[in-house]
This record gives sequence, structure tokens and C-alpha cells, in this order.
Amino acid sequence: MCLLCDDEKAYQAYMNYLDAMERQGKAADPDKAVDAVLDALQAQANAEVNAEARAKQDDPANDKTLSPFFCSPINK
Repeated sequence: MCLLCDDEKAYQAYMNYLDAMERQGKAADPDKAVDAVLDALQAQANAEVNAEARAKQDDPANDKTLSPFFCSPINK
């Protein structure tokens, strides 16, 4: 539990998971709950990294396929 107590976001996700399991009428296994929460946080972190990479890739300044006659905005 120490891993979750040090990270507020992870602890909140853990508590939300336990609440969701309780609302479904299921008893949550603490080990499975921790694994599920950590997997969800990892997936969220990966999605954020992928979104940042896509944003950089979509930037016209980074587009190498444009014609040399294409007028890109000047970065000051």
C-alpha cells in the first residue's frame, strides 16, 4: 500500500476502483485492485505521451513532405 499512499493520483484511482467494485456488489481483492489501478495509470501515462508525440508530428514546421515552395510560419 505504500506505493499508493505516496502518490495521490494513484491513491484516488485505487479508492475509485474499490468504490466501483462495491457498487457492482463485488468484493475487491486488494492485490488485483492494485494491479488494475497501476495498469490504468500506466495506460493513461502512455496515452498522454502518445498525444504529445502526435501534436509534435502534426506541427507544420515538422512536416518534411511539404513542397519547398510552401510558406511556413516563421518562428520567432
